[in-house]
Amino acid sequence: MSEFRFEQSQSLGLQQTIAPQMQQSLQVLQAATLELRQLVRKELEENPVLEDETQEVSLEETKPDNEDEAFDAEFAELSALDQEWREYLSQSRQAAPRRDDADERHQFMLDSLVAPRTLQDHLLDQLALSEATADERRLAEMLIGNLDENGFLQTPLEDLCFDLGIPIQELEIAKAIVQSFDPVGICAEDLRECLLIQLERLGKRKSLEFRIVDTQLDDLAKRRFPQIAKKLGVTPEAIARAAEFIATLDPRPGSGFSTDANSYITPDVTVERIGGEWIVSLNNDHVPRLRISNAYKDLMARGAGGRDARGYIREKIRAGKFLIRSIHQRQQTIETIARLIVERQKDFFEKGRAHLHPMTMSQIAEEAGVHETTVSRAVAGKYMATPHGVFEMKFFFTTGFETETGESMSNTAVKQALASLVAAEDAKKPLSDQAIVALLKKQGIAIARRTVAKYRDELNILPSHLRKGY
Repeated sequence: MSEFRFEQSQSLGLQQTIAPQMQQSLQVLQAATLELRQLVRKELEENPVLEDETQEVSLEETKPDNEDEAFDAEFAELSALDQEWREYLSQSRQAAPRRDDADERHQFMLDSLVAPRTLQDHLLDQLALSEATADERRLAEMLIGNLDENGFLQTPLEDLCFDLGIPIQELEIAKAIVQSFDPVGICAEDLRECLLIQLERLGKRKSLEFRIVDTQLDDLAKRRFPQIAKKLGVTPEAIARAAEFIATLDPRPGSGFSTDANSYITPDVTVERIGGEWIVSLNNDHVPRLRISNAYKDLMARGAGGRDARGYIREKIRAGKFLIRSIHQRQQTIETIARLIVERQKDFFEKGRAHLHPMTMSQIAEEAGVHETTVSRAVAGKYMATPHGVFEMKFFFTTGFETETGESMSNTAVKQALASLVAAEDAKKPLSDQAIVALLKKQGIAIARRTVAKYRDELNILPSHLRKGY
């Protein structure tokens, strides 16, 4: 008979937990503006004492009657916090000079945002106006529903024919109907068919471009112009000219109807040169502005309600106060970090991205007097509008190199220098990675060939043998 033996053991360990309020504070700090609004909307639903302050209102002083001293002090602090938050928003608006065309720019942005229209909607509208029969319309609708975001059929026609149990000729008729719609090249099974549809619509069925796409697409992708020329009996120069025309075709005809086509980034920070100085201003227009409901303040002031009701209201007021303080602190932290970024990256704002300096989050954290993770959370998903465009705030944190003259140079600036060399190269004799290394070294930038290859890939620059022109 087998014996069973049970043993018990204990182990000691430390586990760090974060209080719910601290978790909320971190969420508020890290949230992008849209996420912050969603978070606040949830709190407004769960906390009845919170109100979304859409208009300036005055806070009436209320003096609670028969309240314990601890809550009296907390209530006074709450009123002060509300006033401080309102004054902070007012000062932020005054610090940033109002542009004469501000209303016009804001209205233009609103007018530019339209309800997203899907590719399927666009094609179904055209199908409704076509002369297709009921059966053809039904199959065409099925094909339209089978298109991916780029406009390609997700399932081959043969597989659809097998699944539906119908002759392939019927599907081909429906497919031809959909392919006659706009955008040109839609409802193709692969890139080759997509490009051929576009060339045929342009009247180039008997052209060199049509022959290249039809029979030599793989070699064209690898820019093997001499090999293609030999197979088709033409010169490499003719192939190069045809390749340039083929490059004007749309390889993803349905992508213009993607759901994010109308995405609009609202910068959290704007940096402008005013009076010879770089001015940092926060965009507080889209930041939720909360206050504690005066109705609940009056209720507490009158001493109405039982002990349980007053305890519930007191708890909700404390939670609301903490959320308001968290949003206030979030804005102050973002503004502080933005000012430090501008101070360290003045050359970027003066001259452009080629003059971006190496900068780490630990450096900014040390100057701001916060932890490095706080900086990381504060810049996550936040954007800064500059004279050179809108950039994610993380863009300004980059490693770099030290030039032979002892100057620091960011990897972004090195990429810019690499791109400039490629843009100025002789198309017939493109620069190899090793040649780029040598040219960068002459500029005082010493980097390895593998680093050049890595940066070239990140910039979507082809290798030299694929950049060669004829």
